[in-house]
Amino acid sequence: MAERLRPRTLEEMVGQQHLLGPGKILRTLIEADQVASVIFWGPPGTGKTTLGQVIAGSTNSRFVFFSAVLQGIKEIRDIVRQAREERAYHNRKTLLFVDEIHRFNKAQQDAFLPYVERGDIILIGATTENPSFEVNAALLSRSRVFVLQPLAAEDIKLLLQRALADPRGLAGRFPATEDDALEFLAGQAHGDARVALNTLEIAATLSTGQDAIRIGAVREALQKRGLLYDKGAEEHYNVISAFIKSLRGSDPDAAIYWLARMIEAGEDPLFIIRRMIIFAAEDVGNADPRGLQLAVATQQALHFIGMPEGRIPLAQAAVYLACAPKSNAAYLAIDRALAEVRRSGALPVPLHLRNAPTGLMKELGYGDGYQYPHDHPDALVAQHYLPDALRGRRFVALNQRGYEQRMGEFLNRQQASSRPATSAQGDDSETGK
Repeated sequence: MAERLRPRTLEEMVGQQHLLGPGKILRTLIEADQVASVIFWGPPGTGKTTLGQVIAGSTNSRFVFFSAVLQGIKEIRDIVRQAREERAYHNRKTLLFVDEIHRFNKAQQDAFLPYVERGDIILIGATTENPSFEVNAALLSRSRVFVLQPLAAEDIKLLLQRALADPRGLAGRFPATEDDALEFLAGQAHGDARVALNTLEIAATLSTGQDAIRIGAVREALQKRGLLYDKGAEEHYNVISAFIKSLRGSDPDAAIYWLARMIEAGEDPLFIIRRMIIFAAEDVGNADPRGLQLAVATQQALHFIGMPEGRIPLAQAAVYLACAPKSNAAYLAIDRALAEVRRSGALPVPLHLRNAPTGLMKELGYGDGYQYPHDHPDALVAQHYLPDALRGRRFVALNQRGYEQRMGEFLNRQQASSRPATSAQGDDSETGK
């Protein structure tokens, strides 16, 4: 039914008002017949193919559907030959719609370039993947990218109401269909018109002989729908990014939500806990050293009990890390030190810090002057430990949060007794990711 009810004109299109509303860019280009090669990027069921057909019909162009899954590059020559004939004899453009263009590798995508350049075809590529990563840069530079959004629940409901009234759909069969059934389906479709319409068709079959499609039939038809989440593509990175940023922003409610999104979509729990362990060291750090301990313990618990029970220690760790005081001092310190090592190279170790296991090394002064801290009050001694060229250099700048405040107090005492206090050098203004 989703195919039968596909809109044929701009007026029949639902959603995407940021592109198709009055005065918006794509509508203006279509109405002026100025559409050049474009890439439609959006989740499934948002109208990418439909929009391509509407553009062809609205601009009196020949529409050719090309599937990157079912067809190959060798078939392009025949399409281009026919396109040239259409242009020469009928003054009609050919709109080549390439579905799932990301399925072609970059070399295969190159095959379209000369025909796009010469104007033999207008290319419309449709993809559910980020074109920045999946579409050839040369092809991308010759195309305009339009982002299609998931349809709102109100838009989905309008499409369902049309389906009940349209002769191509279910006209007259279910005059008493309950509004709550449509609202439920519109919400559960998650912005995918194809899912909504095809589910309605199944619910109609289950409701044969009745005067209405009721919510029970919709539930039965819908079953459990997988969430939009591709573990190898952009949504995988979007969700984990939102999760980590929620932890960093000390929002346990958001962190738990994004954690639930990953669990429900079937994400590998070990991937989640690996990122949490990194977060515990990078963003919580020594403001609360227990954060790293809990993250590592959660990894051990996952190995021991598995899923679905593993969701519980994952949730415990997520809430704890979100609520913990934050410090990225260790993260910044190691990056400052690495930058110094790359800049200054392998500076010699001061003689007093070197071991002297042989007589020759003792004669050369190895270990001379080293003072054992435990032989001094509070195990503090005036002694430098950096290479001579970096004496007085500071890499660690502790925050005044959580346990790091106590660490800072100790360092202040140590500095007062052993060396002059100096400010941290390097990128002190850096705040981390």
